[in-house]
Amino acid sequence: MIRSLYTRVVLTYLGSVIGGTIIALLVATWVYFDQFNENLKTNILYYGQDIVRMYESFPLQEVDTYLSGMKQLNYYIRIYEETGQFQSYGTLNGSRISAVPMDQVKAVLDGEVVQVTGVEKIYLGLPLNTETGKKALFVSAVAPPSATFFIMWIFNFVAYSLIAGSLLILVAAMFLVRPIKKLTKATRQIATGDFSVKLNIKQKGELGTLARSFEDMMHDLQELEQMRRDFVSNVSHEVQSPLTSISGYAKALKQVNLAEQERSRYLDIIIAEAERMSKMSDGLLKLSLLESQSLQLQLSTFSLDEQIRRVIVAVQPQWSDRNIRFELHLEPVRLTADQDQLSQVWTNLIGNSIKFSKDGGVINVSIRQEIKNVTVRISDTGIGISLEDQKRIFERFFKADRSHSRKYGGSGMGLAIVKQIVSLHQGEIRVESEPGRGTTVIVILPTTTPADKPDN
Repeated sequence: MIRSLYTRVVLTYLGSVIGGTIIALLVATWVYFDQFNENLKTNILYYGQDIVRMYESFPLQEVDTYLSGMKQLNYYIRIYEETGQFQSYGTLNGSRISAVPMDQVKAVLDGEVVQVTGVEKIYLGLPLNTETGKKALFVSAVAPPSATFFIMWIFNFVAYSLIAGSLLILVAAMFLVRPIKKLTKATRQIATGDFSVKLNIKQKGELGTLARSFEDMMHDLQELEQMRRDFVSNVSHEVQSPLTSISGYAKALKQVNLAEQERSRYLDIIIAEAERMSKMSDGLLKLSLLESQSLQLQLSTFSLDEQIRRVIVAVQPQWSDRNIRFELHLEPVRLTADQDQLSQVWTNLIGNSIKFSKDGGVINVSIRQEIKNVTVRISDTGIGISLEDQKRIFERFFKADRSHSRKYGGSGMGLAIVKQIVSLHQGEIRVESEPGRGTTVIVILPTTTPADKPDN
């Protein structure tokens, strides 16, 4: 099996040229010889009739002398006696002349005209009356030197055309395969982690499309590799901080003269940091399942406004102590979706609004139903998000304000999880915010989520 594209292309071109040339040569030869035989039969007939008239008009000795003295004859003449012996005139010039069967000789002697044509023999038999009695005249065509030269010229032309055509095809194949070699080289570079590859393939058609698709894939791989590095860096940073705290306070607990109050405080910090790592691990697992789309949505029809009310009641300890108020504008809406997953969406979003709101602030939650969609808006009067950070707010481990990360806590994965859940429901989420003036999160969901998951 030939696996090399280069070899396939070359053999295909060579096969096409050689096959086409052979077919063309066979057809041309068949047409040429068919017409040649027709012309030759007519010429032999005329020439034979001229010889017969010469024998009828001139003495036998003079005609024999005349035919024997001709230097060039394009025909080979045989005159048969009744006994089967014959007298020949002319030279064969290397041509092969078939013997005449005796039954044909007898047929001509009886007055018939015999004409035989074939691939290897073309001759004409005419009855001949001479002074010495009846004889049979057979005239055979002898290929002239010009015909032999013409045939040799054809074969030479075909040979030269095949050689020249093959060389041209080899050169064309090199240009054809060059983009494939570039793609192969680029693939090897990418395999080593080098994404700074320039193909510079400006061809159109299938190869050009393949090259552009390869460049797009290379760009996506580069972004993916950068995301992987950022992910490793973020995970290392997020894990290192609680591990350092746990290790430091665990060593402090080994002090013998440590007061019981301090010991209890150190244990509380260790437990809090361990819970933080546990939540981060759970968040990573949940996000991994969502991004791989291996999580099947459990669809059911429920009241969206009642679900949001229950979430607000569930987080009451977080907002009641800080005198944060909720203003609700919730229309009764029935929604077909995964109830548990959407509950986590509202818990994360409302939890963020509470976390970043000032004491005594107001959080506004509204629902508006349209023909096929429902829009949920959650607005707070908190610290807000800069325009630059809004572009990355849904990335994992991203925290809009690193200076407040210690104060507000969190792993930076909550909004990434929210984004994936909304996407699985074929919905849309966006943020409108201004630093110091609060943030509004807008979630748009279809009232009926299709059972199959979107391709994104």
